[in-house]
Amino acid sequence: METLSPEILEDLRHGRATRERKIAVCTGGAHLAPAERAEILAVLAGDADEIVANRAQDAILSQPVETFEALKREQALPTLFSYAARNLADKPGVCDAMVQNRNCPAEHLVPLVRHLSALGIQALMEELERVSESPALASALEHSTSLTADQKNQLHELHGPGNPVDEAALSEAAAAVEPDVLRRQTLVQRLAKMTVAQRVQFAMKGGPEARRTLIRDNNKVVQRAVLQSPRLTDQEVEAFAAMSSLTDEILRLIAGNRNFRKNYTVVRNLINNPKAPLDVTMHMLPMLNAVDLKRLTTNKNVPETLRTTAVKLQRTRADLKK
Repeated sequence: METLSPEILEDLRHGRATRERKIAVCTGGAHLAPAERAEILAVLAGDADEIVANRAQDAILSQPVETFEALKREQALPTLFSYAARNLADKPGVCDAMVQNRNCPAEHLVPLVRHLSALGIQALMEELERVSESPALASALEHSTSLTADQKNQLHELHGPGNPVDEAALSEAAAAVEPDVLRRQTLVQRLAKMTVAQRVQFAMKGGPEARRTLIRDNNKVVQRAVLQSPRLTDQEVEAFAAMSSLTDEILRLIAGNRNFRKNYTVVRNLINNPKAPLDVTMHMLPMLNAVDLKRLTTNKNVPETLRTTAVKLQRTRADLKK
């Protein structure tokens, strides 16, 4: 059995290999890892050479679904996603692998939606970048029987009619982050012309000024997108946690994110934020160190219940030290 070099593997993955090499993969005459063979067979199933394509299609039918681990790879080929969406959507684990792979294009997720569980739908709804760039995917999700009322509202906000932007709120938010008047006006004008889906994309891919402005957008989906941005920094989250101009819902989302909660400054800022929901701040109260707990006991901006509980916690800690 022939062992293939990395160069030949790349040729096979992109359809450039010789007919003999392609047929060797189809017949098992080439030494390949199961997941690698499955991926290449998916490519060859669409080969221009009818004989190669037929042999690949026959061979792929005998592949156990476990061999399609390649769907999880960061560099998985679009051809593989396309094949899996057309032929393997009802197989266990395939849908989850494609949803969890952020490099899987939205177009290949559309046929999967009807096979997704409630957890799969939730995972996809948390991927606002892909849902916002594909009205077809959003439409498929909206017709899913596993969709919750809250998720349906999010989709309606994202791709539904209307959803006018609050220019006054955006201008106020932009003024707080962009001191240059001309640049600020340009940013606000640009945002005012965008649809909700476009603002979501901008929140995910734009710079810090865009995120610090859009976190105060009047649309909840846009606000969520800011928190999902892969470019979001710890310093930005710390600033958001301290902003009393944000909605209860966004502050709750920040508090509910495990990665954000690992940042002590985020926790401290949320607890001292008068707009943070009381049930959230009470739950996080034991996380405060002694110095910050003492300061909280005299903070007149937070609810009295929180201050009183902080005093009790301070006394309990003192008693434990005795």
